[in-house]
Amino acid sequence: MSIFTSIPAVNLQALLALGCFGLCLFFARVVRRISEGTIPGGAGSILYLRVLIGFLFAASIALGLASFAGIDILKGGIFFHG
Repeated sequence: MSIFTSIPAVNLQALLALGCFGLCLFFARVVRRISEGTIPGGAGSILYLRVLIGFLFAASIALGLASFAGIDILKGGIFFHG
């Protein structure tokens, strides 16, 4: 775990944003396969996965923009002045 403590927090945030975006792509592929009928599931599971994709996409945008601006969201957020 010393690998994660040596990475700066803003870079770790950017890596987490890329991971969230990768999960979005994975779940989008799962939704497509469910709608094609390759993977079992119905309209409820597709709705659940689309909501999950939305939250993951919002998290990846927020983390990516904050890391680009140099704001450390993971340790305190925007309003932390300590």
